[in-house]
Amino acid sequence: MADPALSRRQVLRGASLGAGALVLGLTVRGVSVVAATGAAPASAAFAPDAFIRLAGDGNVTLVMPQTEMGQGIYTALAMLIAEELDVALEAVKLEEAPADDALYGNPIFKVQATGGSTSVRGYWPVMRKAGASARAMLIAAAARQWRVPAAECRTEPGEVVHQPSGRRLAYGALAAQAAREPVPADPPLKSPETFRLIGRSQRRLDTAHKVDGSLRYGIDAMPEGVRFASLACAPVVGGKVVRVDDRPAKALPGVQQVIVLDDMVAVVAETSWAAMRALAALDITWNDGPNATLGSADLWADLDKASQAEAHVALDTGAAAKLSGDGVIEAHYALPLLAHAPMEPMNCTVHLTSGKCEVWVGTQVMTMTQRAAAQEAGLSPEQVTVHNHLIGGGFGRRLEVDGVRKAVRIAKHVDGPVKVVWSREEDVARAPYRSVYGAWLKARIANGKVEAWSHRVVGPSVVARWLPPAYDGKIDSDAVDGAAETPYDMPALLVDWVRHEPRGVYTAFWRGVGPNMNVFATESFVDRVAREAGQDPLAFRRSLIGKHQRARAVLDLAAQKAGWGTPLPAGAGRGINLQYVFGTYLCTVAEVVVAEDGTVAVKRLTTAVDCGSPVNPDGIVSQIQGGMVFGLSAALYGQITLANGRTQESNFHDYRVVRIDEMPQIEVHIVPSAEAPGGIGEPGTVTVQGALNNAIYAATGIQLSRMPVDSSLLSKSAWR
Repeated sequence: MADPALSRRQVLRGASLGAGALVLGLTVRGVSVVAATGAAPASAAFAPDAFIRLAGDGNVTLVMPQTEMGQGIYTALAMLIAEELDVALEAVKLEEAPADDALYGNPIFKVQATGGSTSVRGYWPVMRKAGASARAMLIAAAARQWRVPAAECRTEPGEVVHQPSGRRLAYGALAAQAAREPVPADPPLKSPETFRLIGRSQRRLDTAHKVDGSLRYGIDAMPEGVRFASLACAPVVGGKVVRVDDRPAKALPGVQQVIVLDDMVAVVAETSWAAMRALAALDITWNDGPNATLGSADLWADLDKASQAEAHVALDTGAAAKLSGDGVIEAHYALPLLAHAPMEPMNCTVHLTSGKCEVWVGTQVMTMTQRAAAQEAGLSPEQVTVHNHLIGGGFGRRLEVDGVRKAVRIAKHVDGPVKVVWSREEDVARAPYRSVYGAWLKARIANGKVEAWSHRVVGPSVVARWLPPAYDGKIDSDAVDGAAETPYDMPALLVDWVRHEPRGVYTAFWRGVGPNMNVFATESFVDRVAREAGQDPLAFRRSLIGKHQRARAVLDLAAQKAGWGTPLPAGAGRGINLQYVFGTYLCTVAEVVVAEDGTVAVKRLTTAVDCGSPVNPDGIVSQIQGGMVFGLSAALYGQITLANGRTQESNFHDYRVVRIDEMPQIEVHIVPSAEAPGGIGEPGTVTVQGALNNAIYAATGIQLSRMPVDSSLLSKSAWR
């Protein structure tokens, strides 16, 4: 990997993107790099597309369009390029792409964003085609130099070989000549049986640099002359600053400025510690505004009331007429507000000068960040340079640009660069949250079989705000994801959605997005219906699987590996969660023990996954494990509560995550597949709640309708 700071600066200077390289027209969506950058052709290097740079010394650079936040995308996308270009993985250096939707927009979102488990499934064809095009052009250049048919040439890592004569030419020696070859419209891709890298576990390219500390995150940005700011925002949404007594803060050493805006106060100091101390010394009086009396009970009451409102139908195959009268089972499930709480504190560094703005940040949304900074600074996006960095935990939090906006507002009052760092308490209390959600389900059973099924989802539309072109005003596809498309073939299905925006909070995507809610509700209700039908949950699910044979494979494999049906002691239980989300089939069996006081110990999570062609198997296992830790923390402990409009939780002592001694044994089994890859960053999070809830149900006969687990409902007297 290249020096990340140096390489990013080189790229972000703009001219360096294409300077000295012949840049041709192949990009994500056919947009010419020449047209977009004004790059001038040259002969010393080879740049067949927006992603690949091959220098005369043989060095290969991948201009990375996606942000690394621990999911391993630096390695997985590099593998796709290295495979088709036919170079060693270690030979690929990485540079962060500059902000440019046209060149580097996510093929699924159409904007430059990293999220939704889309990186590998979105760039699978794009990166492979980019590498294959470059390889074909290098072969053509070698054949022209040798005066032989291209069909007589092949590649080995880093060089072209003339098969009949055994002559060889290194890629670097061919770079200038290859740059003059036409870009093939439809280059042949490698067949899976010839893969050297794809499907084999590879060491992550960023591990060594994380270990030696050379990788730089957003919080590491230190432009010359930088000062540090700590901030306090209105503790209630809609609140305003009334009065600030800053005398005690200004008396502290190192304090330079106290900036008072209408809804927040910031302290600028020589060090971040001085800024934090001074902020704590401020005496701020707030007007809490219209949400001053809001509490969590209000949000739940609003949600229940909204469920009676008119819904938009996402899918209807004739279920409504069959879901009344005898034989109909109903249930309601709900999930609370959740914060993201990434380990790297939220931060953003901004330097505003006349007609220019520079932003140093780790963001999942490069171009949204650029536009947000431009709006706050009163500049055009072209006047804003975003220096993106690695992210120490995103989970959807850094899909939001609220922090960038606040940092620019503060920077407008500071002479020189200023680094704004949020305390954990400030972020947990003022961040946009995963919203409260409700699900109302019905099913009609006859002769042990499902005749009709309905699922009403009640919740907000983050898509309508975050990506307006993707919302038609009727159905938010994310809101019903995991409800409208399931691994089951229901004979009659109705899925509808009531848009409900909660009061007094800002809402955002959270790892697992819509499927987190809908899979939890669906899988909990499947077990409920199975019990009403007198059937084993595994057998009942098998009876519902029709065309989804990949679902049957993961279901059977997970059940077999988990020892489904083998005896467990009293107070223990197993529960299944089967899902098809993000293009991936995944089944998890959870094994739990419920103590006499209702405490739940998760002993084992056994997962089988079919995510299509596995690119980096070790990365897949790691992503599922990490996602499960995240999901288990939320299922056991996660909730944000409000009182008088204020968030009651503040840090990891009262917004808990799973600790090492609480971690269950996790087994991940990958089902071989030749299908196109599915997403893998979020399915592990989605799978936990349903499996855990069903395991508790099996152990106690009590099915919880809301997460996190409420031990008081599971005490011995309730089920023994």
